[in-house]
Amino acid sequence: MELRHHTTLITGGSSGLGLEFARQLLALGNTVLITGRDQTRLDQAKQQLPQVHTFRSDVRDPAAIAALHAQVVARFPALNILVNNAGEMRKLNLNDPTLSLHDVTQEVEVNLSGPIRMVQQFLPHLKTQKTAAILNVNSGLALAPFPISPVYGATKAGLHSYTQSLRVQLKPTAVQVFELVAPAANTPLNDRLGDVVDKSQLMGLG
Repeated sequence: MELRHHTTLITGGSSGLGLEFARQLLALGNTVLITGRDQTRLDQAKQQLPQVHTFRSDVRDPAAIAALHAQVVARFPALNILVNNAGEMRKLNLNDPTLSLHDVTQEVEVNLSGPIRMVQQFLPHLKTQKTAAILNVNSGLALAPFPISPVYGATKAGLHSYTQSLRVQLKPTAVQVFELVAPAANTPLNDRLGDVVDKSQLMGLG
């Protein structure tokens, strides 16, 4: 798919890989929309990339996704590419008795439920476009578990399986489905692990 002159929505686009995607796509002449939970980071992204369009939204919240869809489709009816990039990775000790049932599933809401809900919400619109695509940003940990971040790896494995099934189901349509296994990078997501592990061990984290 030629990545020029499209309208692209990137979740988690205010920093890290998402912001770099936005930078590169703008350079190719695309209209780029980014989302994020932190308005301050969105404002900083806008300062760096004045052409980008920002929307405060949270992929953990179905109501926020529905509201985002309404805003985006109204303002940017040519939207034809969705990049599911938002992600969260944490060190979790499953032996910790203080780890609550709500806390242990935080990454599921962001990394797996988020992309699934975004696709389901935006798919009807994408299917109206002559050319459209969905890109799910994944990690090598989908295939090689990382014990200190067990839920993160599980969500990425789930996203890999979902993406493969989505590709099969959308084959008869004009919507192409891609999966990007992101290489190791110095991003806020990886930096949250601090000194727990040498950065050379983070190969494949997305």
